[in-house]
Amino acid sequence: MEPSVNKLEHKWTYADYLTWDDGQRWELIDGVAYCMSPAPGRTHQYIQAALLSQIFSCLRGKPCEVYGSQFDVRLTEQSNVSDNYIETVVQPDIVVVCDKAKLDEKGCNGAPDLVIEILSPSTAAHDLKTKFDLYQRVGVLEYWIIHPAEQTLLVYKRGVDGLYGAADRYAGNDQVPVPLLGDLLIDLAAVFQEV
Repeated sequence: MEPSVNKLEHKWTYADYLTWDDGQRWELIDGVAYCMSPAPGRTHQYIQAALLSQIFSCLRGKPCEVYGSQFDVRLTEQSNVSDNYIETVVQPDIVVVCDKAKLDEKGCNGAPDLVIEILSPSTAAHDLKTKFDLYQRVGVLEYWIIHPAEQTLLVYKRGVDGLYGAADRYAGNDQVPVPLLGDLLIDLAAVFQEV
């Protein structure tokens, strides 16, 4: 059975998700299916590639790993849960995972350390509210939101209370320090070069 945006009352699982072969990109959040099609545009993909390149270069030889979209991140309240009981799987634009025990051939099972979403007109509200709440709830340490049209970056960091504090804001030619990943410094001018 394939999901339909008209069937939001149905609760889906990762086991269901693995059977869908309709050519669409889907995410599940708390059992609700969200269609992520169409594919992101050229600007979105350029920004993603520029960020991936900088992060990948910095992490070479270090314990953390970076992955781009169409990489399943399964999020549950418990570990070692069967696919039939996983109700949340997302495909962020970029994830960094520092605990290799969370990685398997299906993707990541557990909260990544860093999640980056690049806003698209069709997914902006989803990224700003639904995913913000999800990533905060499951313990993602940093959540970055890129606004391509505004050439801005919002960095949310998890506080000791488990909640994200006020965003650190970056724009234009800023250099963005990433203490979470050691000496990484993101060059936003390179990220937004083709925007």
